[in-house]
Amino acid sequence: MKKIKFLFGVLALAFISSCSSDNTEIDTEYPVIDITGSNAFPIQCSTIERGQTITFKATFNDNVSLGSYSLDIHHNFDHHTHSTEVTNCEMEAVKKPVKPMLFINNYTIPNGVKSYEATTQITIPADVDPGDYHFMIRLTDKEGWQTLKGLSIKIL
Repeated sequence: MKKIKFLFGVLALAFISSCSSDNTEIDTEYPVIDITGSNAFPIQCSTIERGQTITFKATFNDNVSLGSYSLDIHHNFDHHTHSTEVTNCEMEAVKKPVKPMLFINNYTIPNGVKSYEATTQITIPADVDPGDYHFMIRLTDKEGWQTLKGLSIKIL
């Protein structure tokens, strides 16, 4: 009888301790990329001049904690699409790239931050092909959820 009471006691303790650790809420929300602010750049259909340094600006938000972001600028001379915007931009004729710009870089966001004002300097080489480009923003939160914003821009 003592063994049965002991066994029930161990099982009850195991049940109570396992239930108490189930209280953590799972993050299932995507992070948010906000480019609606007055100083956000670029936005859909922005134009950028070769040889200039631009300042990328956006606001990132998450319900729990942000993780990192990446920026990707690549040519759209073949008119492929990843635009996430409703507005279409005027495009040049399809052409073959000779010396297109390719920029891909990852950035960390400080730990425990729910809102972050991203500001990044990007130099546009003076000798890249002018034309239609994509400006891709990927935002990942600490849980691994990712949001993508694909903008069409023009490099002059």
